[in-house]
Amino acid sequence: MPQKKNILAVKGISDIKAEKVMAECTKLVPMGFTTAVAYDLARKEIICITTGAREVDKLLGGGIETGSITELFGEFRCGKTQLCHTLCVTCQLPIAQGGAEGMALYVDTEGTFRPERLRAVAERYNLDPEDVLANVACARAFNTDHQQQLLQQASAMMAENHFAIIVVDSATALYRTDYSGRNELAARQVHLGKFLRSLTNIAEEFGVAVVVTNQVVANVDGSAQMYQADAKKPIGGHIMAHASTTRLSLRKGRGEQRIMKVYDSPCLPEGEAIFGIYEDGVGDARD
Repeated sequence: MPQKKNILAVKGISDIKAEKVMAECTKLVPMGFTTAVAYDLARKEIICITTGAREVDKLLGGGIETGSITELFGEFRCGKTQLCHTLCVTCQLPIAQGGAEGMALYVDTEGTFRPERLRAVAERYNLDPEDVLANVACARAFNTDHQQQLLQQASAMMAENHFAIIVVDSATALYRTDYSGRNELAARQVHLGKFLRSLTNIAEEFGVAVVVTNQVVANVDGSAQMYQADAKKPIGGHIMAHASTTRLSLRKGRGEQRIMKVYDSPCLPEGEAIFGIYEDGVGDARD
């Protein structure tokens, strides 16, 4: 439900009218207390989308959870984009095969979306590559304001068609260039917070899985480097940390192997899983 100040910003809406609008909203959408039993039943309805790697699915309790934000962060060449491409195909699989029987929406901020990767993954699952590509909607975001506007278009598309996942690769890349210096830090965090709030609303309203990738920055604190095996941390600060339901850290392994670690989750225990990146997408690690 919108805040009262946002309703009052509409020309012609008085304080009394705003109160009436908010009262009608509460009648349409239940926003009060409910029992934990009802929450438990709702949680059982959640679908998990397979990542293509059994060890990773086991680590995540079945796969990428719908209805919430999952963050993938790590340095370059650690498999973030490849995993996003694989999810755009696996989300179209039947539920019995680990899919969600829905379309995919891809917001590309770095120019790394490659349809040919989707074709290779589709052939692996015996799907028609042309049908798979037709079920993936992609848009290139050129700045942070455009990135926010694309979410409005995404909401309209999801109201008309059944989508299973929305991917933002990467959610923070444009913020690093559009906002520079400490004097713009507060404005950057406010804008980023609104963007992530919009993603949360989409995930809850349409029940889609939201996957965002995030970049990392070197931790220049000398004491941190002394006690940590990996001195890199995800950017976005506490705004990104609190908005993401599940945070997954990716790092390079030996050869084509990559390592995923549960960095933060409300229900998953800490653990690691090894997977591989191959011509047909993300899969089980091969010797």
